[in-house]
Amino acid sequence: MNPMRFKAEPNSFAGRVILITGATSGIGRSLALGIAQLGATVLLLGRDVAALETLFDEIKASDYPEPGIVPFDLSQEDPERLNALKQVISERYGALHGLIHNAAILGDRVPFEHYKMTTWAQVFRTNFEAPVAMTQALLPLLQQSQSGALVFTSSSVGHSPRAYWGAYAASKYALEGVATLLSEELENTSDIRVSVVNPGATRTAMRQAAFPSEDPETVKPPEDLVALYAYLLSPTSDAPRGHRFQSDGHHQPLERRAND
Repeated sequence: MNPMRFKAEPNSFAGRVILITGATSGIGRSLALGIAQLGATVLLLGRDVAALETLFDEIKASDYPEPGIVPFDLSQEDPERLNALKQVISERYGALHGLIHNAAILGDRVPFEHYKMTTWAQVFRTNFEAPVAMTQALLPLLQQSQSGALVFTSSSVGHSPRAYWGAYAASKYALEGVATLLSEELENTSDIRVSVVNPGATRTAMRQAAFPSEDPETVKPPEDLVALYAYLLSPTSDAPRGHRFQSDGHHQPLERRAND
């Protein structure tokens, strides 16, 4: 079955708690609305409080389960806030059934020799260090759930880095490496499903910043990706563990190093 055609049953996510980073715009916003429509309690993580509140109101007005709001700036290292987030989720919801790492920043697209290291550090903090730290903090809550899912939103340049994509490509490449090692570590010790998604060309503000001359109407809207993510999050789907998924539904195992 093509994952892009996956159709979850109404309310099939009822009782499941899904945390989405970068939830206020682009892919994250579409996922929040789409997953909430399936009955999930979505935890909306972002740094723009006003945008979080607007999305909260939209989900509530649609009679979906009441979401949670998590104001959080991923560019700031804050272990105490991560521990507090873990405690709040545990006390209020009991477990975490899905974690989607979607938040990212583009940084600069310039030759490597001209890349500012301050920008490089900021991109790595947001795109790599923050999701790694958050995964480590929240992994026990995913392990407490049944059929937990951990999804990393990556990019084509995260799998095959390209010239002039700088810290964005390098950070996504590193993130895919963490996804690979986590998939292997959890393979025989947990039922958590680890997946990587390359969403491909999608109509988002980041895409427009990267390709300013591109007509946005020529690329798919982010809503088109909801079925794929639902497939990876669903407790009833047959989604394989440890795979990288493309936006057309094709997928392959995450590359592992051969035993020495």
